[in-house]
Amino acid sequence: MNENIITLCEQLNGFLESHNYRQFTELIDKTNHIDVAEYISELPDDKLTTAFRLLKKDVAADIFAELDTAAREKIILTTTDRDMALIVDNLFVDDAVDLLEELPASMVKRILRLATPETRALINKFLQYPEDSAGSVMTAEYIDLKKNMTVAAAVAKIRKTGVNKETVYTAFVVDSSRKLEGTVSLKDLLFADEEDIIGDIMTTDLIWAHTTDDKESVAALISKYDLLSLPITDNENRLVGIVTVDDAIDVIKEEATEDIEVMAAISPTAKSYMETTTFETWKKRIPWLLLLMVSSAFAGGIISHYESALGAYVILTSFIPMLMGSGGNAGGQSSVTIIRGISLGEIEFKDIFKVIFKEFKVSLLCAATMCVANFIKVMLIDFGALFSVENLIIAAVVSITLFCTIVVAKVIGAFLPLLVKKLGLDPAVMASPFITTIVDALSLVIYFRFATIFLNL
Repeated sequence: MNENIITLCEQLNGFLESHNYRQFTELIDKTNHIDVAEYISELPDDKLTTAFRLLKKDVAADIFAELDTAAREKIILTTTDRDMALIVDNLFVDDAVDLLEELPASMVKRILRLATPETRALINKFLQYPEDSAGSVMTAEYIDLKKNMTVAAAVAKIRKTGVNKETVYTAFVVDSSRKLEGTVSLKDLLFADEEDIIGDIMTTDLIWAHTTDDKESVAALISKYDLLSLPITDNENRLVGIVTVDDAIDVIKEEATEDIEVMAAISPTAKSYMETTTFETWKKRIPWLLLLMVSSAFAGGIISHYESALGAYVILTSFIPMLMGSGGNAGGQSSVTIIRGISLGEIEFKDIFKVIFKEFKVSLLCAATMCVANFIKVMLIDFGALFSVENLIIAAVVSITLFCTIVVAKVIGAFLPLLVKKLGLDPAVMASPFITTIVDALSLVIYFRFATIFLNL
């Protein structure tokens, strides 16, 4: 927390402790809802419910939408049906859907029971969309206009209904069957003449998505075109909702977190680190650790197979960690770069040959540099500048192996994420842990094959 937030929390705590509730609510009214939600989420159970009950009804729903899951559950358990119904009905539909997806089934039933029939129908409709679809993150609270309306009539409608909408900065023009025809910004309306017709000033160069489109691709569209909101249509191209930029940011953050967890060999979770119990964290990590442990056994099997060679030249053993580590690092660099490109839509499977060729050229330069540096290091440091034929051969074997390992690692690191993506899986699973495991085994095979050839093992 920054100093301003810390000072705010201290003031609010002081008002709560002294039961000075009037000044508490006055300070809350002057404070950003995000900061208030962060403050309330950190309160102990007894103070949390008290603080939330002091909130004015017109802001309670906005702050409730920003609370973490644990705080929401505590408030639901201690809030009367009447107050809970007011909160649910004042939530934007997309926030209500997000809330229900995180809560236990018993709480979901209670909230749906308390909602008005209109709100309940909307929530149930949104809950039917696939979890990762645009429909699951869109909101139905948007401004819709007709193209035969005047600017004056459009502004009047926005003033009348806009207070309950998610955004008023972009209005969407639809026909009688609710098919999307255009968009008009609030700026366009403000600077147009009152007698102008919406159809004459609206933008018809539309960017939209379908309800079944992946929410990550929707967020990418909003980011690419710098949109404040993106219209979402159904299979018949009727406007059914919009995704706003704040929801797109949440999606990007969620997907980035998921990719980071998968790349680190951790099962993704919707909970934050502090909300996750020790047992839940164990369950997320142990399957991947066991899988990687078993796959790493191949490297041990390769070493055992060449045990006699290592017995004849024990010094070969000392170079194994360097070779495996360098290969894993090289493969990890390529895989992370390609995975990022795939996530941003910069790289597709059709680019696979271009990508592999580029990584191959990069790998040759990296491998050549490391090969020369390693040869000098082995001769001068490991062998103390003793230039015997045997030492030169061993240094050459290690350096050539390093060269081949770097080339193979970078090509594999570029190829596997694209292949996995083509198969419909998450390319992030082909990040550092798996690439490292594969490259480790290959580097050992290459190493011992060269050692067998050049050292006559």
